[in-house]
Amino acid sequence: MSKTLLIIEDNEQNFYMMRFLLENKGFKVVGAENGRLGVELALEHVPDAILLDIQLPEMDGYAVAAELKKHAKLDKVPIIAVTSYAMVGDREQILAAGANGYIEKPINPDTFVEEIAQFVARD
Repeated sequence: MSKTLLIIEDNEQNFYMMRFLLENKGFKVVGAENGRLGVELALEHVPDAILLDIQLPEMDGYAVAAELKKHAKLDKVPIIAVTSYAMVGDREQILAAGANGYIEKPINPDTFVEEIAQFVARD
């Protein structure tokens, strides 16, 4: 059974690259182009992990992470920030908002899937 990942990313090229890499390794990918839709899809699909950009329209990644953490049915779903926010304190700020992991953009295509797989529970 393949694992489902929700990617909340407003940049089409970034979304395409992540989806391409993950689907080629057998993951099912659901996508949202803004934070509000991302929360809705997370509640609808209850994915195995959520890949979350920080700079999003409607709700930024900090607000999305905090909102996701309010829902008991998403308690066990890891949130991995995938972001270009790489200034001092950015990592700590998103982890404090509820993310379980942090990957800097641009992503490394050679290691990205392994980095994500660390957060996805095995059957």
